[in-house]
Amino acid sequence: MKHLTLSIDGMSCGHCLQTVRSALDRLPGVTVEHVAIGGARLSYDPSQTSPERIVEAVDAEGYSAHAASAA
Repeated sequence: MKHLTLSIDGMSCGHCLQTVRSALDRLPGVTVEHVAIGGARLSYDPSQTSPERIVEAVDAEGYSAHAASAA
């Protein structure tokens, strides 16, 4: 498992948090550790998904995400 921290613009409420968490939970190989306004921390299996796919999933929900750090 690898770790990824996302910065996410456009989040402002509890609904936003749930929407982002739900989008991340639907991705294969992703375990969400924490979602807060402005970001998220997660672990992912690189054989099942990629940081680019994770960012795309958040962007598809109407937010603007980018990887802040990866390990």
